[in-house]
Amino acid sequence: MAPVSTTQRTVLTGARVVLPSGVVEGGRLTVEGTRFAAADPSGTAGAPTEGETTVDLSGRGWTVVPGFVDIHNHGGGGASFTSGTAEEILTGVRTHREHGTTTVVASTVTENLDTLARQAGLLAELVEQGDLAGIHYEGPFISPCRKGAHDEGLLRHPDPADVRKLVEAGRGAVRMVTLAAELPGGIESVRLLAELGVIAAIGHTDATYEQTREAIDAGATVATHLFNAMPPLQHRQPGPIAALLEDERVTVELINDGTHLHPAVLELAFGSVGAGRVAFITDAMDAAGFGDGMYDLGPMKVEVREGVARLVEGGSIAGSTLTLDTAFKRAVTVDGLALTDAVQALSANPARLLGLSDRVGGLEPGKDADLVVLDEAYDLVGVMRKGEWVVAPAASA
Repeated sequence: MAPVSTTQRTVLTGARVVLPSGVVEGGRLTVEGTRFAAADPSGTAGAPTEGETTVDLSGRGWTVVPGFVDIHNHGGGGASFTSGTAEEILTGVRTHREHGTTTVVASTVTENLDTLARQAGLLAELVEQGDLAGIHYEGPFISPCRKGAHDEGLLRHPDPADVRKLVEAGRGAVRMVTLAAELPGGIESVRLLAELGVIAAIGHTDATYEQTREAIDAGATVATHLFNAMPPLQHRQPGPIAALLEDERVTVELINDGTHLHPAVLELAFGSVGAGRVAFITDAMDAAGFGDGMYDLGPMKVEVREGVARLVEGGSIAGSTLTLDTAFKRAVTVDGLALTDAVQALSANPARLLGLSDRVGGLEPGKDADLVVLDEAYDLVGVMRKGEWVVAPAASA
């Protein structure tokens, strides 16, 4: 479908709308060009004016939420963000857009520095074009004790000079670096990232509670997929989990796919930090939206069976095949989260982390017209990005 021109208006009426102020039954959203022009409590569908299209969603039990924002995503649709060409990367981006993720950060897995630097240059071009929201390096500066699906032979200590090299390779597009701050150079690299305006994320770490506290004080503000790839919480050795949960400066990533976290653990995290400090992520790899089979994850071989990705060698979980529409549905139907809390975790909080709250993450006038339409069972039936239907709901056909 062709994008809405700057002189056209699209008005969505009659659905439940989740706004920052709360849930509005029968709300009305007005899109002008690429942005929201108004969000009103009245959803009455009148006769459209000249140049205006009305999409009447009333009487269906449907819900409209902001477009999802994924800050940790390695690919999809059969494409890898670590090794793919520009065309392949865009295939992955489109796959996730069709599942409601209108803003995506491309995450890489561990490779040698030169390979990562070259790929960062390609990803930076796609950021400059507006197809991606940034770059996230997950590795190589992580602990061999908690490497997960990363090649141990390519891991290295977070030397600040190497960290700076990768950040500069991204030409201003690098948004986040995951590292194990207990390694030599870790704390110095956290400080460097903070100075450069890049998120320092603690993950794939074997740090103690005290070492994690030191990293947070140095500027770390995100926990990479909390609970996964770090020491478990113990009553005499609380480790990084307790430090990351207790500090209000830290936002915790959670993979809500039913595989990475037991629902009780997710409930524990939400109860500990509140909705304002959670970012649901996919940690998706190539198979997301594509299917079972054999895949490459950087230099590693991965088998996806019944939607679960594991390394062929060793059997470690290798990212996920999750899409954020599934994460949203699980949040409200399995985990029992309020709609407003789910929207915070999938849209508002990650947008804030990226410094994009003025553009995305909410259905507010002036922001990009990014939205997701969900049916009464919270299955996706529509996606709009910047005023253009990526997936058009039946009511607008």
